[in-house]
Amino acid sequence: MRALLSSYMTGNSSATLLAAPPLSASRAGLWWGLLGVAAFSLTVPFTRMVVDGGGMSPLFVSCGRAVVAAVLAAVALAATRQRLPRGAQWARLAIVAGGVVVGFPVLTSFALTTASASHSVVVIAVLPAVTAVLAVLRGRERPRASFWVTASLGAVAAVGFAAVRGGGLGGLHGADLLLIGAVVACGIGYAEGGLLARELGAWQTISWALVLAAVPMALLTGVALLQDPPTGTPLDWALFGYLGVVSMFLGFFAWYRGLAIGPMAQVSQVQLVQPVLSICWAALLLHEQLTWPTVLGAAAVIACAGTAVRTRLR
Repeated sequence: MRALLSSYMTGNSSATLLAAPPLSASRAGLWWGLLGVAAFSLTVPFTRMVVDGGGMSPLFVSCGRAVVAAVLAAVALAATRQRLPRGAQWARLAIVAGGVVVGFPVLTSFALTTASASHSVVVIAVLPAVTAVLAVLRGRERPRASFWVTASLGAVAAVGFAAVRGGGLGGLHGADLLLIGAVVACGIGYAEGGLLARELGAWQTISWALVLAAVPMALLTGVALLQDPPTGTPLDWALFGYLGVVSMFLGFFAWYRGLAIGPMAQVSQVQLVQPVLSICWAALLLHEQLTWPTVLGAAAVIACAGTAVRTRLR
């Protein structure tokens, strides 16, 4: 069993992708990125459903799901006998952990206690643009000017589309500030994690980040259990399981592999379709009305994302 798991993990590790053809010859990075985005698209609606039910506190939801993912990560790392990160890689893993394991889940969980799923997507929709900027600064990528134009149009289209569904941005409230902080933290974690994935491997990067954050997240989970013991329904626990296993763990397998193949500035634009998917899920699961402006806005967002991708490919 160990040999089989090791063979699977090794064969699917982006550590072997350093010699892969560039994206001008292969679109593998885009497809892996899209798979990760599909997994992440359910995160906001599911988090909203869990915290809105009142049976689980935001602190428990955000920290407890990280503990679940950390256990899975530790098992995977031990079963495949991965080598320990070295030197500065630990500090870089701490940046990844602070962004995607701690920052984004904690800040969004508390924001969603007062903000609707649709309104939250309004702010989170700018994440691809933030990731692209940070990828250029950190990874020294130099996209063409046409890429930045199309990427900016995509970000504007994503925010405009989400605003139509969310009722507009309005003034900045506490929840908005939390969401902005979550976007910045996540963008930093994505950019640094994409670079580390080229050295450690895609699933190894998120696994080590989860293990690194396991102790403080476990302590915070314990605090949440003492302050407000969870009393969720079976559905709440099923959604919590998805957040821990898929949103915090398996989804990053695909996402970081896509970023590792890169270029990160291009692959990050695939996330422009996440607001579309998230609001469609919110309409289905939270019974929000789906209108023609929503359909047209979704088409505009996808078209801008596709244009940005094709511009970078050329």
